[in-house]
Amino acid sequence: MEYKYRTPDQPISLDELKSFLWGAATRLRGQIDASGYKEYIFPLLFFKRISDVYDEQFSGFLAEGGAEYAGMQAEELAIRIPDGAHWNDVREVTENVGQRLVEAFIAIEQANPGEEADGRIIGGLDGIFGPKDGWTNKAKMPDHIITSLIEDFSRYNLSLAACPADEMGQAYEYLVGKFADDAGNTAQEFYTNRTVVDLMAEILQPKSGESIYDPTCGSGGMLVKCLDFLRKKGEPWQGVKVFGQEINALTSAIARMNLYLNGVEDFSIVREDTLAHPAFIDGSKLRKFDVVLANPPYSIKTWNREAFMNDKWGRNFLGTPPQKCADYAFFQHILCSMNNTNGRCAILFPHGILGRNIEQEVRANLIDADLIDAIIGIGDNLFFNSAMPACIVICQTNKDRHKKGKILFINAKHLVTRKNSESYLEESHISEIVKLYNDYADSETVAKVVSMTQIQQNDNKLNINLYAKGISEDSNVSWHEYPIETLISRVYEQSRILHESIKVLSESINLSSK
Repeated sequence: MEYKYRTPDQPISLDELKSFLWGAATRLRGQIDASGYKEYIFPLLFFKRISDVYDEQFSGFLAEGGAEYAGMQAEELAIRIPDGAHWNDVREVTENVGQRLVEAFIAIEQANPGEEADGRIIGGLDGIFGPKDGWTNKAKMPDHIITSLIEDFSRYNLSLAACPADEMGQAYEYLVGKFADDAGNTAQEFYTNRTVVDLMAEILQPKSGESIYDPTCGSGGMLVKCLDFLRKKGEPWQGVKVFGQEINALTSAIARMNLYLNGVEDFSIVREDTLAHPAFIDGSKLRKFDVVLANPPYSIKTWNREAFMNDKWGRNFLGTPPQKCADYAFFQHILCSMNNTNGRCAILFPHGILGRNIEQEVRANLIDADLIDAIIGIGDNLFFNSAMPACIVICQTNKDRHKKGKILFINAKHLVTRKNSESYLEESHISEIVKLYNDYADSETVAKVVSMTQIQQNDNKLNINLYAKGISEDSNVSWHEYPIETLISRVYEQSRILHESIKVLSESINLSSK
């Protein structure tokens, strides 16, 4: 690909930006593992973006009122670049480039503290460039590699005029997905299929002025998608308060960069263990939010069950989950974080939480609390790089009268498209599932409204197939109509799904027997 320097007002097409960013990342092949790309590319992208936007804004002030005026106005910018810490300052360095880069990162972080308001820290760049040790390890990242990356990024101007916030946000999300794809299964907690998140946002219908929270926010994609939902409807989104918590230092930094690059400034992302140290507190209770979205880590075994048994925040109100799987600990944290008046949540879970015997008592208490609104089974392979089937659990603190004492089960496993080894929901799929949810009525074998009594008769099992059988995607298709290449591909794919399903089933049996 031929690179060209650009003038500040020359726009970059989204496809060109994506190609450029991934091309820069591939320079690291052979130098570090693919799972480590994000540690270097995201900080460089953010550094280049804020430097170019700073230049763009400073030039505007300069043209408006001269050098002295521009200097004063620059002090009031949302992101300030201190002297000596600009992209161009680092670009001039030829030796110990990594060390110089780290010095610039630290200077920018210190020059842009967050603001304390509303019982939280809003925005700010403290720690946003993530861990910095890798940059100064010359065996891992020698000067010539860093210099090559800097020169790659220097070929493009990433000002707002050349690259608007929505385009930058889309490119960023593309990069998140590419990194997850290249890194393999290690990326599952880092990245959630964005079409599934679109579905969750459509069901929750976030409104302007509401608060949105993700207790295991990863790269921040769920939070961004909720704001996109408002943007697409032409509704004000700037007043939405965004909250997130993430245990991994680099991933939490990436989430903050993601929000900034999407034009969001009113957010609070905290790096901390959600179960051990919930970050958002209101007196002696958890802070309450209007909308909660989450894709909690699946069945973690290393967590402090004893502390949760006597949780001072009252998050064990349904009971204490088993040590071997903390899913219902995250579930209860989310339920306790919902606004008492209009709180609602959508949680992406593996199907195991719906029927495992080891969690039967906690699940029975959950059903009795009448908080579950709907359970939606979605297609295979929509957990990133995993054939494990997933479901979305929708809850409300104040269910509509016609929903009380009932749960809607939707079996939408057939509504999925797989292309080039990628599974996703099309807009038509999302629309069909949302309609089934909004109708809240029986619909052949796909949707079923079930009373609490019937669920209790099934030993409080919430397995979707017990109530909504669903339909087969191939029920009306003869196999001879497919090309042989497609059939072979399907055989391999179904074999992979079978092996992973057996693995998950085996794990569930082991958990239930303990």
